[in-house]
Amino acid sequence: MKSLKQILSEKAYTRCESKSFPGFVSPMLATLTDDYFDDEDWIYERKLDGVRTLITLKDGVATLWSRNEKQLSNSYPEIKEAFENAKLPNLIIDGEIVAFEGNVTSFSKLQNRMQISDPEKAQNTGVKVSIYIFDILYYDSYDLTELSLLNRKKVLREVMPFDDPIRYTSHRKKDGIEFHKEACKKGWEGIIAKDSQATYVHSRSKKWLKFKCSKGQELVIGGFTEPEGERVGFGAMLVGYYEEDALHYAGKVGTGFDDAFLQKWRKKFDAISRKTSPFENFDEDNQGKNHWITPKYVGEFGFTEWTNSNKLRHPRFLGMRKDKAAKEVTKEEPT
Repeated sequence: MKSLKQILSEKAYTRCESKSFPGFVSPMLATLTDDYFDDEDWIYERKLDGVRTLITLKDGVATLWSRNEKQLSNSYPEIKEAFENAKLPNLIIDGEIVAFEGNVTSFSKLQNRMQISDPEKAQNTGVKVSIYIFDILYYDSYDLTELSLLNRKKVLREVMPFDDPIRYTSHRKKDGIEFHKEACKKGWEGIIAKDSQATYVHSRSKKWLKFKCSKGQELVIGGFTEPEGERVGFGAMLVGYYEEDALHYAGKVGTGFDDAFLQKWRKKFDAISRKTSPFENFDEDNQGKNHWITPKYVGEFGFTEWTNSNKLRHPRFLGMRKDKAAKEVTKEEPT
């Protein structure tokens, strides 16, 4: 296997810092924008609708981490095994775990794996998963975060064996506007634009930008309504987002659930019930049919737009998220 000195130019190699293995590090996060553009100094990747995952490989043992440092290895044992079988030196890789519905990544389908923590049960679900790799932060005792993105990708292509379930995230070097249009026609979530010369930072950055095809984001569940008619479990989720330290109500979501989910999560919600609303600005009267819960759980929701009163229009539930703390959920607005 090639060394960094063999892969990189002398100038780039000098930017690699010898450093002890850090373990988990916070990932670089993209910023949402509506200002789509073409720029030859940027690259454009497909935006995947899955679970952001960092892989640390230390002394031959792989660990999968969510972006908020929760271990995911037991939910995706085949990915852990693939990294361990690759016989690689110590490294840290950045990517996205996905499940496909046809040619489109499906966050809803991935739910069948996300909620399982027993490796054998996870594999027996029949839900095939892959991990798309798009960055490398550490390799063989060297910190690579001060390299440009293109140089990091050069290292990634040289050192990683891309065999299922490990896949490389391809990119374009121009035509971002046209690529975004193609992505939307194909039913993708969108694309990610990245400054090709950017270093890797452990925070949200405007050097990585999200060009989305449809609106959607995480929201905190602060309550639910009673089911009506033949509905079981609960009727709708009452959701919101944090602004400073206050939870702001963003509306109710009553579509996107099946009966098994409704019954399972009614029990979970009842276990964290409370008497008062956690929302600072709840403004609906539902004649005592609202139930309040501790704002602990986070879900992923799609919708058409925000109303002038900061409520969701035509919202739908996509899935629960375990990789983001409730207090971190804010209203995501384009820059």
